[in-house]
Amino acid sequence: MSTDVTEKTPAPAPPGKGGAAAGDSLLKLLVDGMRRNMRQYGMLIALGLIVVLFEVWTDGDLLLPRNVSNLVLQNSYILILAIGMMLVIIAGHIDLSVGSLTAFVGAAAAVLMVRHDVPWPLAVVLCLLLGAAAGSLQGFFIAYLGIPSFIVTLAGMLLFRGLTEIVLKGQTLGPFPEGLQKASNGFLPEVGPDTNYHNLTVLLGLVVIAFVVYQEVRDRRRQLEFDLDVLPTKMFLTKLVALIAAVLVVTLLLASYKGAPVVLIILGVLVVGFGYLMRNAIIGRHVYAIGGNLPAAKLSGVKDKKVVFLVFLNMGMLAALAGLVFAARFNAASPKAGLNFELEAIAASFIGGASMSGGVGTVLGAIIGGLVLGVLNNGMNLVGIGTDWQQVIKGLVLLAAVGFDVWNKRKSGS
Repeated sequence: MSTDVTEKTPAPAPPGKGGAAAGDSLLKLLVDGMRRNMRQYGMLIALGLIVVLFEVWTDGDLLLPRNVSNLVLQNSYILILAIGMMLVIIAGHIDLSVGSLTAFVGAAAAVLMVRHDVPWPLAVVLCLLLGAAAGSLQGFFIAYLGIPSFIVTLAGMLLFRGLTEIVLKGQTLGPFPEGLQKASNGFLPEVGPDTNYHNLTVLLGLVVIAFVVYQEVRDRRRQLEFDLDVLPTKMFLTKLVALIAAVLVVTLLLASYKGAPVVLIILGVLVVGFGYLMRNAIIGRHVYAIGGNLPAAKLSGVKDKKVVFLVFLNMGMLAALAGLVFAARFNAASPKAGLNFELEAIAASFIGGASMSGGVGTVLGAIIGGLVLGVLNNGMNLVGIGTDWQQVIKGLVLLAAVGFDVWNKRKSGS
């Protein structure tokens, strides 16, 4: 019996057509990779486009070294709140009290340092404990008494705002000690020879680049070990080059002014620490579990009440830290401090990839969402857009981010 080998052995394609097929295959891989990672990279790409837009629109003013430093300082407390809010939302809850708690802790800090001359390092510790206690109280009502977080934190918003007015007696109180002011407004000291750049900032930037490369390569190897989908090699290398370039540009901009702000180092520690907890620690996996599927998490032995309690305790402590940074930046505690901070933090979380239903989001996404809002605010101020239209634009951005989340879920489910 004869065998027709011509049916099983395809004829070699002409060189031109073969190259086109290879190109189409690579393009398909790139498109598929972008689709699988749209939630993760969509807002990062959007942030880049917004930066380019306002850089052109402002004739280069957006990325002036002084303005980049101001961007970090102006948005530091919102970014701190966004980290904690992202964890709350991942766990399937919400916190409306963080703006008022921020004001209350700032007021308590002013009373301790200005009225009673408590040394500022001790006052900082006491204020962080105060924030943790406030978060724990709310976490207890939510986790162990079963009261919805919306109701508890709404009550907390009113409670802490009233306490702020009582503590400050309706007046602004300041100034703060110089040491605390430097922690919020200061920059890293200059070391080494004169190179026209801030040497310590350049060194830190190189360390960050090395860490980013190590983290990305390690994550890719782990995914390959477990036969998970990974980005095509060329796309992965493109992503790596883009990340390195972004870190290098920011490093050189900061290093050509006064160097890295101290608060940026604080933010970096928070991002690395909470990023590790959410990606590698048991508590992080439990937060995702209870937000993604609470009944399944309970059946798996997750202590959901304890996890929720800890999430709100953490949110209270981060709100206290944000309150200290904000009060020290403006060198005074005010009864009106922290207004709408909770809305900014919630918006940053959703813009950064959090899901309304919980179980989805990253710490880095919260930072990206906060930067999107920060660049929008700064850029619109530079081009002279009024605050009324700024609110409209930010509302549309938030609506688009949540709408994209809903669309992405429906598409994945179909």
